[in-house]
Amino acid sequence: MDKELAFEEWVKTVPSKLRADPLWESLYYRLAMYLYDLAWQVSEIIRRDFREREIAGQLVRCTGSISANMEAAYGRGLGSGDFVRIMRIALGEARESQGWYFRTRHILESDLIDRRISVIDQIISLLVNLIARHRKGRLLDNSCR
Repeated sequence: MDKELAFEEWVKTVPSKLRADPLWESLYYRLAMYLYDLAWQVSEIIRRDFREREIAGQLVRCTGSISANMEAAYGRGLGSGDFVRIMRIALGEARESQGWYFRTRHILESDLIDRRISVIDQIISLLVNLIARHRKGRLLDNSCR
C-alpha cells in the first residue's frame, strides 16, 4: 500500500485542471475525492479471499459514487431540484461507506478504520448542512469551503 497522505498533502497531488473546477471549492467534494483514494489504497490490502474482495469492491464503488453524485448534482445546477435529490444520494453513499468500513474490522487495524470514518463523518456533516440550506432556500455554497 502506498503511504497514506494527510488531506493537505493529498490535495497537492491533484491535477491543477481539476482544482480549477468550481466544484473543487467545496470541501465536501475534496473530502469525497480524498476518501476514494484512501479506499483505493485499502483495496490493495484487502483482497486475499472472496470476502475481502467483495468488501474491497463495495468500498471502491460506494466511495467513488459519493463524488460522482456530487459531480452529477453540480451538472444539474446548484439551485435545481435535481441538485438536492442527487446530493441526498451522495449522502446515502457516504453512509453506506461507513458501513463497509465497519465491515473491514476483521481485516484492518482499528486506527485506520477510525481515520476513514472520521473523513466520512465530515462529508456527512457537510452534506446534511448543505441539503438543509438548500431546502431553506439558501443556495450559496460558501459555508462548506
